[in-house]
Amino acid sequence: MRNSSPVLRSGLTVAVAALPLALAAVPAVAAPGISVSTTGSTVSVTTSSCTQINGSWGTASLLTSSQGSFAQGRQVTLSGTSTSQSAAWSNVSPGTYTVIVVCSDGTTAGTQSVVVSTAPSPSRSASPSASPSRGVMGGVGGSTTDYGTVTLVAGGTLVGAGLLGTALYLRRRNKPYRL
Repeated sequence: MRNSSPVLRSGLTVAVAALPLALAAVPAVAAPGISVSTTGSTVSVTTSSCTQINGSWGTASLLTSSQGSFAQGRQVTLSGTSTSQSAAWSNVSPGTYTVIVVCSDGTTAGTQSVVVSTAPSPSRSASPSASPSRGVMGGVGGSTTDYGTVTLVAGGTLVGAGLLGTALYLRRRNKPYRL
């Protein structure tokens, strides 16, 4: 007689254990929205919410605090692929801005505020460090002289002759002696 209850119990255990994993995997589509970042005086925005209509993904607008509507901001056309669209503004003055992305179908993909800070200016040292007077100039050697074509061909020929001679020597040495 066959006992199927352990198999049934183990099957139910696996099904119950897999249920939370299956429920957690349901929202496979990313939530709509935008991601804004700044690098120096450049502001960039990326989204995956827009679909292409008539060759256009949509438009992104950069608004200052004194601007109230999408049309008043600096507008840039989105570019990208079906998985990611992006836009960027360069030479943005320091301050607080609002980025709005409107897809080509008229829906708003998202709105986000961003702060552009002043770029740190490079600092100079007060006095240059003293360098040794004609000390060891390691690595400079032959790299400072520009050799002509004839010299390079002659050197290549010598290297080739050396490789050929080595190959012949090793080949001859490998054969047994004949009397």
